[in-house]
Amino acid sequence: MLTGPAHAAGAAYVALGDSYSAGNGAGNYDSSSGSCHRSFSAYPYLWKKAHAPSSFADTSCSGAVTTDVTNNQLGPLNSSTGLVSLTIGGNDAGFADVMTTCVTGSDADCVNRVNQAESYAQNTLPARLDATYNAIRAKAPNAKVVVLGYPHMYTLNVFCVGLSNTKHTKIDEAADVLDSVIANRAAAHGFVFGDVRSAFKSHELCSGDGWLHSLVISPSWESYHPTATGHSSGYYPVLNANS
Repeated sequence: MLTGPAHAAGAAYVALGDSYSAGNGAGNYDSSSGSCHRSFSAYPYLWKKAHAPSSFADTSCSGAVTTDVTNNQLGPLNSSTGLVSLTIGGNDAGFADVMTTCVTGSDADCVNRVNQAESYAQNTLPARLDATYNAIRAKAPNAKVVVLGYPHMYTLNVFCVGLSNTKHTKIDEAADVLDSVIANRAAAHGFVFGDVRSAFKSHELCSGDGWLHSLVISPSWESYHPTATGHSSGYYPVLNANS
């Protein structure tokens, strides 16, 4: 892993990634970000406010997959970039469709769709992550790169109106598989993996703590994303501890 003064707090910081980086669900949206739904309450802006980096850019965007990061988000990176953060991979593996299937379908439908997503994560996603991570390193050779994972969605084995415990368990299993793949590839590139599952533990859906949205009718794109509290109490501390 690269070390040096460029990694100190206050270094130029660039945030990349998907809706979990952009802050879908956190409210306080930047109207200029359009359908990317970037939030001033998301963890990148919380880090910016706390550390006053010499420069800050946020190119994260709702719905992004690995190729979107590579093709559309790397413009602000350069040799002076000291810190890069991102969440990516969930959309590649079809996590939004997993949640839709599990909410609307049977237990068997949910299990089958999660199995498909896990197969993709294990067999196809690694090469996609490698290509994106290589592109980040090429553009920001001196940066510390913190790859943040995804939380479990549900606190298990508690009474919770809605999906069955079978579905809750299978959805959390999918997050474990996805995080394992991301952590493995991040380590292979000398990046830091920020595991948010421990931060969110006992604060997931069914806990009543309001760190995650369940199904949101309007705007629907906030569904199954961290709230402002999820960013400030979950994601931000993990980034801060690893940056």
